[in-house]
Amino acid sequence: MKQHNLTITDSQITFNTTDDPNTIQQVMMDWEDDLMKAHADIVCHNQGDVLEFGFGLGISATYIQAHNPNSHTIIETHPQIIEKAKLWAQGKSNVTIIEDDWIECFDQLGTYDGVFFDTYGDDNYLQFGKKAPLLAKSGAHVTWWNALSEADNVYGFDNVTYTKYDVDPPQNNYFMANEYYLPVKVY
Repeated sequence: MKQHNLTITDSQITFNTTDDPNTIQQVMMDWEDDLMKAHADIVCHNQGDVLEFGFGLGISATYIQAHNPNSHTIIETHPQIIEKAKLWAQGKSNVTIIEDDWIECFDQLGTYDGVFFDTYGDDNYLQFGKKAPLLAKSGAHVTWWNALSEADNVYGFDNVTYTKYDVDPPQNNYFMANEYYLPVKVY
């Protein structure tokens, strides 16, 4: 996705996938607000050190900051989103923005009390299941955007709990169900 020119508004991030102006791919939309708050509540369970993969519209980041975590590290790859994240982070002394692909900077990361994984167009996303235990402090809460719309995960975590949310997303091409299963893995 890094190569696409994004259209970013207050309510969504999209890009055109072809030369046809009617072919629009949604990346994130503000209908996710309540879900982003729920993910933030999970990773901020103890106001410790939080790692967030992907900034998007900054919805989850804003909710994470409302918990006043000890530290808040955000990894983002897309240049347009990086600029948005930098503006958002101004004056927030506990925020660190890493401008890189998470798999490339993985060895520079520490361990965290909360981890939220929400990337888009990430060729390395399936490695998250193997890498997450290396990022987790004892008792860490790990969660991720679950696009599967069922209580299952592609990362191979065991002992995951799910909370079902009824949702009513507008027409989009990344999540079309009326139920969202928010996952939590506790280490």
